[in-house]
Amino acid sequence: MNVAGRLAGFAVVLALVFAGAAWAGSQLDVHPGGTERPRMGAMDAPQPVRGLAVSEKGLTLELARRIAPQGSPFALAFRIVDGRGQTVRDFDVEHTKRMHFIVVRRDLTGFQHLHPSESADGTWSLPVTLPEAGSYRVFADFSVGQKPYTLADDITVDGSLRSHRLPAAAGAVDVDGLRVALAEGATKAGAESELTFTVTRAGRPVAVADYLGAKGHLVALRQGDLAFLHVHPDENRLRFMAAFPTAGTYRLFLQFKTTDGRLHTAAFTQEVTR
Repeated sequence: MNVAGRLAGFAVVLALVFAGAAWAGSQLDVHPGGTERPRMGAMDAPQPVRGLAVSEKGLTLELARRIAPQGSPFALAFRIVDGRGQTVRDFDVEHTKRMHFIVVRRDLTGFQHLHPSESADGTWSLPVTLPEAGSYRVFADFSVGQKPYTLADDITVDGSLRSHRLPAAAGAVDVDGLRVALAEGATKAGAESELTFTVTRAGRPVAVADYLGAKGHLVALRQGDLAFLHVHPDENRLRFMAAFPTAGTYRLFLQFKTTDGRLHTAAFTQEVTR
C-alpha cells in the first residue's frame, strides 16, 4: 500500500475511535456533585447492585468480631484492606461523611445507619447495640479514589430467634407522630424510578432540615440477599432516583431530620414489577 493509502486508512480508524468515544460519553449523565453514572432507560441494563460480598474491586472488609451479645452495647471495629493486606486510610467524603455503616437483621428489621470513627492506624470503630437474636448484615459504604464501594459481612447474635414478617406495601406509614407518604409511581425493574416522600403532622406539611447534605437519606435493600442499592438524593426535597435491578420485594429506609434536630426513620415495603 502506498503512503497516501496508509494515511487514508489511519484517518478512518481515528474517525471510528472518536465516534465510539462520543457515543460512550452520551451514555453518561452527570448528577449534582459531579458524579457520573449511566443513564437508565427501558433498554439499558440496571446499575450493578452492591453489598453482596465482603470483597470488591481489590478491597476487603475485615471485621474484628462476628459474634455479638444480645441487648448490650459492644465495640464493633473493622478495617478496609487492599489486596496486599494493607490497611486503607484515605477515604473520600460522601454525603458529608467518610464512612457510612449500615446494620440490619436478615429479616430487614433493626435498621441502623451509623458513622464510625477512624483511628490513626486506619481502624474504624463504633458502639453498637443489637436488641434481638439473629443474623445481622453489616455494610461499609464508602468511596476511595472517587470509586464507590459497599462491602458487607454478617454478625451473629446468639439467643432465641423470633423472625418478623415483612410488612405489606403501603402508601404511608406513621413514625414519631408524623405521617410519611410515598407518592405512587411506576417502579419497574431495569428502569430508573422516582421515589418522592412527603411528611405531615395532623394533615399539615412538616418542614425537614438538611441531613447528610440533602433533605434526606434513603437505603434500599432487596429481600432475600439484602442487595444494597445506590440511591441518588435530591438536595432540595425528599425525592430520590433508584434503579431496581430485578422484580421482587424491597425495603426502603428513609431517614430525615425535622427542624427541631430530631432524626426520624420511616420504612416502606416496595414491590417492583418486571
